Amino acid sequence: MAIRTQTLSAESEARFIAGVEYCGRFFVGESEAHKALYKLTALLDAERLPYAIIGAFALLEYGHRRVTVDVDLVMREEDLQEFKRRHLGAGYSERVPGTGKLLDTELGVNVDVLSTGRFPGDDKPKPIAFPDPATAAVRGARFALLPMPCFIELKLASGMVAPHRAKDLVDVQELIRSAQLPRDVAATLHPWVRAKFLELWELAQVADPF
Repeated sequence: MAIRTQTLSAESEARFIAGVEYCGRFFVGESEAHKALYKLTALLDAERLPYAIIGAFALLEYGHRRVTVDVDLVMREEDLQEFKRRHLGAGYSERVPGTGKLLDTELGVNVDVLSTGRFPGDDKPKPIAFPDPATAAVRGARFALLPMPCFIELKLASGMVAPHRAKDLVDVQELIRSAQLPRDVAATLHPWVRAKFLELWELAQVADPF
């Protein structure tokens, strides 16, 4: 019987190649998202506006490598407003007016800023909220991130209450596997998310059958 082979359109093949090339740039630190991150954090540091990197860039630091096309931060609301006052129309714009959904207009990269005190996932009150980076962030020579337990709590809380944010739970499971996190990390987490961490930890120990 003859084998029928479908033809990939030129447009589909071009998207595939562009995606592969972006992944290559990402893992050598030369993607548009990297450039947007370096540009933004340099501005925030120069202007003494506290922040902490969250999202996929933070996962890289904690021990799980995956590609991202945007930049995620947590900032205090007053500092976000000050940044917008200084930079909207000068390298940044609002994707959604009046929010932390911004765009680096030079690089075409989305920037999402979550404000201190807001709640992950559905933004409804819960025991876990986005912290104040002025007191919670861990600083290095060039960047500020959240302590890993705090980051995991935010990811778990988000995925637990928002079905459309299930990727947050997958991120935690993949981080457990990639970084070989011990089970007793659960003891460092807020009780509200501890059972979910343990559930994901058990799943992360299951090996594929091939």
